[in-house]
Amino acid sequence: MFLWIGSAILIFLLTLVINAVRLTSKQQQFSPLSIKVDTPNAIQRFAGTIHFQTIFDNRSKECDGSLFLALHQYLQKTFPLLHRTLKQEVINQYSLLYQWAGKSSELPPILLMSHLDVVPIEPQTEDQWQYPPFSGAVENGFVWGRGTLDFKTGAAAIMESIEMLLQEGFQPERTIYLALGHDEETGGTHGGFQIAKYLETQKIYFEYILDEGIPIIQGMIPGISLPIAPVSIAEKGFVNIRLTVQTEGGHASTPPARTALGILSTAIHDLESHQMPIQWASPIPEMFTYLSPEMPFRYRLVFSNLWLFKPLIQYQLSKSPPTNALLRTTMAATMMSGGVKENILPQKASAVINCRILPQDSIQEVLEHIRRTVQNSQVEIQILHGPSSEPSEITNLDTRSLRILQRTIGQIYPNTIFTPALLVGTTDSRHYHNLTDNTFRFSPWLVNQEDLYRIHGVNERISIQAYEQCVQFYYQLLFNSAQ
Repeated sequence: MFLWIGSAILIFLLTLVINAVRLTSKQQQFSPLSIKVDTPNAIQRFAGTIHFQTIFDNRSKECDGSLFLALHQYLQKTFPLLHRTLKQEVINQYSLLYQWAGKSSELPPILLMSHLDVVPIEPQTEDQWQYPPFSGAVENGFVWGRGTLDFKTGAAAIMESIEMLLQEGFQPERTIYLALGHDEETGGTHGGFQIAKYLETQKIYFEYILDEGIPIIQGMIPGISLPIAPVSIAEKGFVNIRLTVQTEGGHASTPPARTALGILSTAIHDLESHQMPIQWASPIPEMFTYLSPEMPFRYRLVFSNLWLFKPLIQYQLSKSPPTNALLRTTMAATMMSGGVKENILPQKASAVINCRILPQDSIQEVLEHIRRTVQNSQVEIQILHGPSSEPSEITNLDTRSLRILQRTIGQIYPNTIFTPALLVGTTDSRHYHNLTDNTFRFSPWLVNQEDLYRIHGVNERISIQAYEQCVQFYYQLLFNSAQ
C-alpha cells in the first residue's frame, strides 16, 4: 500500500514538474532599431500642448471652446507638413480627424487615436504641484503638467512621427487616420462618438484601431523583473447605479429603528460583502499564458497546472485591488448624500454605485445582481442617467494587426515582455466597435509605479526619454502598418 501511495505521489509531482517544463515562451526576438528623433525640439513642441487648459465640463456639456481652438492653431503651426499634406476634418467644433491618403485604395486603413482634453486639477491641490500644472515645464529630465500622461502625449507623439515621415518623403501604402476627441475624459459623447458616427457614414472599415491603454510597466508583477508591455484586447464596460431610500423623516430626537441613511448603508454593506463572482475568462488566461513562461520556476509550476492551482491563484489575485479588478465585475460606492441638518432625519438618501463590467457580463446582469443582493423594497434601484457602456468585444489574438504591434514593441523596447491584457478603465475606442474587428489599447511609454499614480493626480509628468521612445514607437508602427 505504501509503495502504491509513494508511486502515486511521485507521478503527481512529476506531472506538475513536466507541465512546468513544457511551458514555452510566447515572446519573439526582434532586432532593435535606432530611430533618430530631434528630441530637444520635439520636447518643446510637446510641452507647448500642455499650456492649453482644454477641460470639458460634463455637467454643463460645455467647455471653453477658445482654448480648444487655440490648441488647434498651435498644432497647425507646430506640425506644418502634416497640416499641408493630410486632409483635416473638424468634428463637432473641437474634435479633429486627419486622413493621410495611402497609395492603394484596396488596403483597409488604420486608425490611431488620442484626445485633446484633460481632467481638471483637484481643488486645493495646486500648491502641491512641483511646477504649475499647465506650465509644460521641462525640468530634471521630465515634462511636467496635466496631460503629459493622459493623453496629450499620444496626440503630440503621433503628429511628431508623421511629421518625421513626411520630411523623409514617406508615403504609406494604406491610408492612415488620426482621431483626436475633445471630451474623452467625460465619456466621449461629443467627440469620439461623433467622429465614429461620421466615419460610419463614410463606410470606412479599419484594419485595426489603436487607442490609449496601459503603459509599459516594470517591477509590478511578482517574479518578473523585465518591463511588461500589456496590449489590451478588451476593455470593461461601466454603468452607474443609483440607490435611493425615502422615509418619513422627522426630528432626530425620536428616531425610528432604521433611518434612511441606515437602510442605505446596509444596502451598500451588502453589495460590498457580496461582490459579483470571480471569472477566469478571456483575456486573463491568455495574459498569463504570455507571462507565466517568463516567471521563475515556482510560478511556472503553479500557472502550468491550473487544474490544481486555479482556486489558489484566483484567491491570491483577488486580494489585491488592481488584480481583483481583472477577475470580476466590480462595484464601488462612490457618492452618498442625505440630510440637511444634524438634528433632522433625512426623508431621502441616495448613493451611486460605480460598476466596471467584465466582457462576460452585461449592464442588465449587474442590475439583476444588485437587486438580488439588496432585496429591500425600501431601496429603489435604477440606472443613473448619463454615460454608460457595455463591455467591449475581445479582439482575436491571431491577427496580422497584433503581430505588427508585437513586432513594433520589440523593435523599440527590446527585452520587454509582450502580453495581451484587459483594460479595466474605458476609452473612446468603445465608440468605434462597428468600424473594426481589431481594437487595441496601449500607451507606448515606460512608467514606474510612482509615476503611474500621477495619472489624474498631482505632479503628472513623463520623462524625456519616455516621450522620445513614444515618438519612435509611433514612427515605426506607422512604417510597419502602412505596408
